Amino acid sequence: MFDTTILAFGLGGGEIAVIVVIVLLLFGGKKIPELMRGLGKGIKEFKDGKDGADDAVDQNRSNTNKPL
Repeated sequence: MFDTTILAFGLGGGEIAVIVVIVLLLFGGKKIPELMRGLGKGIKEFKDGKDGADDAVDQNRSNTNKPL
């Protein structure tokens, strides 16, 4: 009836629990917030860079469409 599998990776609740325990054992409870903070900063920088590139492309398109 109700499937608890995460469709993207085919993982269920038990597999996720095992992964969480392994991550806690490898990195420890104090390092995980640092890792997540770094991951968040990396994602933010990627989005900012992507938005900056989109703005540059839009600006270039508007400059090339001006009549001579």
